Amino acid sequence: MKLSWFGRLALALFASLALGLGMSACGGGTVAYLWVIGQQYNQIAAFKVDDYTGNLTQTPHEPFSVQGTNPVSIVVKAGGRFVYVLNQGTTPTLPPTCKTDAADCHLNWTGSGIVEFSVGGDGTLTYQQTFTSQGFEPVWMQFDSTNSYLYVLDKYSHNYQSDPTKAGYDINGSITVFSVDPTTGRLTLVLNTQSVPPGAPAPTFWEVGQNPLMMKSLGSCLFTVNSADQSITPYSQGAGGQLVNSTTGKFFPQTNRITSINGNGNTIVLTDAGNNTIVPLSSASCNLAPTNGGTTPNLTGTSNPVYSFIATGGSNTYLYVLNQSTTNTTQNQPNSSISAFVIQSGNNPLSVIPGAPFPTDSDPVCMVEDPTNKYLYISDHDPGQVTGKLFDSTRGTLGQLSRGSTFPATGLATCEAISGAVD
Repeated sequence: MKLSWFGRLALALFASLALGLGMSACGGGTVAYLWVIGQQYNQIAAFKVDDYTGNLTQTPHEPFSVQGTNPVSIVVKAGGRFVYVLNQGTTPTLPPTCKTDAADCHLNWTGSGIVEFSVGGDGTLTYQQTFTSQGFEPVWMQFDSTNSYLYVLDKYSHNYQSDPTKAGYDINGSITVFSVDPTTGRLTLVLNTQSVPPGAPAPTFWEVGQNPLMMKSLGSCLFTVNSADQSITPYSQGAGGQLVNSTTGKFFPQTNRITSINGNGNTIVLTDAGNNTIVPLSSASCNLAPTNGGTTPNLTGTSNPVYSFIATGGSNTYLYVLNQSTTNTTQNQPNSSISAFVIQSGNNPLSVIPGAPFPTDSDPVCMVEDPTNKYLYISDHDPGQVTGKLFDSTRGTLGQLSRGSTFPATGLATCEAISGAVD
C-alpha cells in the first residue's frame, strides 16, 4: 500500500525527530559520551554511548587533535562541560650546551602540556587553551574529590639534578596543582605555601619520590606511586588546594613492580606486575597500612596486571584488573583478560567473582563505566580500539554486548574518559 503525501511527510518528520534524539530502530538514546586518546596520530576518538545496547557510534567531526604529542592521560570535569588531555610530549633536541639530559638542563618536552577542551551538546570537542606543569615529562593527572583542583604528576621536578656533585642535587618527581574555574574551565597555578620561611617565595610544586608513574585522589587524600623505590607518597588535601605531607611519610607496600593505584572508601588497591598480585591497603587520615588478609594472588592463568578499576552495583563494590599477558599455554586462549573481585571487609578483602577471569581484547590499558552502571569500556592499546562489556551490577560478571563489542578508536590507544551529561 502506498502512503499518501501527508503520510510520507509525517514519516519523514518522525525519522528526523528520531535522529535528533539519538534514537534508532534497534537502540535507545545517547546516555553518555566517551573519549579515547591515541598516541600514534595524537588524536582523540569520540563516541556516543547507546543506552539500550551499549553500542558506540562516532560523534560528528571526530577524531580531534590533542593539540600536542604523546597523550598519556585524559579526564572530564564533573558536569561534562570540559575535558582535559595531558600530553607528555617528546624529548627535546639537546643543545650543545646541555651535556646531560633534557630534565637536567630544564628543557620542556616538545608538544607537552595540559590541554583544555569544551564539550559541545553532541560530544564534540573544541580546543580552548594549553597549560604547562611546573616539572618535566608529565605522566598522569587527577581531579580532587570536589573537581575544584587538578593535580598533574611529573616524572622530574623543577629542581631535578641528576648529578650528585651538583648543588641542589635532586632526583625526585613533582606535583603541580591548578585551581579550576567552574565557568570557563581555565586552570590557575596554586603556589605551595606549606613550610615556607618568612619572606621566601612559595614554590610552584610539591615534591614526590623518584620516577612517579600514577596517583589517586581519594576523599581528602592524594597518593602517588614512586616506581624507583616501590613506595607511596601520601598527602592530605588542605584548604586552597594545598597538599600536606602525612604524619607517617612514605609507605612501602613490599611490592616488586607497581603498575597502577586505585581506591574506594578507605581501601587503596595496587597492582603488582612483578609478583602478579593485587595489594589492598587501608587508609586512615591519609596514612596507609596493610589490610587484614594482605596481598591477594592474581587469578590462575593471568599475568602482567597493568590497571585496576572499581565499579559499584547494588550493595557491592567490584574490582576489575586488566591483565595484558597470560601463563596459559593452551592454544586458542586469549593473552589478555580481566580479573574480577568483590571488595569486602574482614580477613579476605578480595573475593573472586564466579566466571573470572573474563576475556578481553589484546593490550588493555584503561577502563571506564557508563553512568547508568550497565556497561564497562576498555581501551586497547595496540589494536587502537575500545572493547565494550555488559556489566551485571548484581553479580559483577561481564558479558558481551548484543550488537558487537569492539569499536575502532585511534592508533595506539591509551586512556579514556566518559561523561553522562553536558550541563
